Amino acid sequence: MAGLLLALTGCAKNAPQDTFEPKGPVSRTILNLSRPVFIIAGVVFVLVQGLVVFAVIKFRDRPDRPGPEPEQIHGNTKLEVGWTLIPALILFSIAIPTIKTIFDLSHKPANALQVTVIGHQFWWEYRYDDLGITTANELSIPAGVPVELTLESVDVIHSYWIPPLAGKTDVIPGRKNHMSFEADKPGTYLGQCTEFCGLSHANMRARAIAYTQSDFDTWVARQKAPAAAVPDGSEAAKGLALFNAKGCAGCHTVEGVSQGKVGPNLTHLQSRSTFAGSIFAMNEGNLRTWLHDPPGVKPGSVMPNLGLTGEEITQLIAYLETLQ
Repeated sequence: MAGLLLALTGCAKNAPQDTFEPKGPVSRTILNLSRPVFIIAGVVFVLVQGLVVFAVIKFRDRPDRPGPEPEQIHGNTKLEVGWTLIPALILFSIAIPTIKTIFDLSHKPANALQVTVIGHQFWWEYRYDDLGITTANELSIPAGVPVELTLESVDVIHSYWIPPLAGKTDVIPGRKNHMSFEADKPGTYLGQCTEFCGLSHANMRARAIAYTQSDFDTWVARQKAPAAAVPDGSEAAKGLALFNAKGCAGCHTVEGVSQGKVGPNLTHLQSRSTFAGSIFAMNEGNLRTWLHDPPGVKPGSVMPNLGLTGEEITQLIAYLETLQ
């Protein structure tokens, strides 16, 4: 039953992380290689297992009489050359397109958007150094434009994977790995960390949001804008005071307010559709749940439970909602 249920998971419809539904040239290239390799492997599997089953049945030991003795073939040169040469030819035929594909995918695309992706426990940081933008959890890109990612980690080994767009690449402390991809059209493409990295590994999700070029330019302009001013005496102003008093400013960057280096940059928090490693949709209810007890809803979270009262949470949310 367990095996059957596992097999049935392959029949899911509209699965957002289905590698067999590529949405970009890189993922299509990988699929175009994996299909013939899978067919060859399937044929070999069926042939070998068929011969095993045939041998087990034909030469089994029966209660009433001994099974027939199979013909001994030790020292048969033709057979030994055959079952050595055929697997070698199969591996050779697979190796040629595999190596070609690896080299094709290793080429850095020209005029690509450059983004540095930094893995943290348990969220992704995105730095657009050429554009002067830093954000978190959601990779914003223009559709139809190649993107070159430089992958780094500040703590443990992670692995970056957005199946509709590309294969997975390890994110290793002290090392810079690279990957590139391109989205065919605007849309949201889901992914996740695929290297166990701690208690909330399953909560370290990723998403790439592809825009039209004009919408991407609008997003860039919005990210470059300074944080909104907070009116004196407002609930948001009280939230800003709490932001500084409770230590939030020590971990989070808000341009013009704080320069924290531990948690995500919050300057334009409300421009994102998700937060907390993309496990929560961005809304007041989820922000309230998160601020009440971060480690309780995301085990291993670096953000501590600050013991905030309901009123303090309301004031903090009022401030966070100004970060458009």
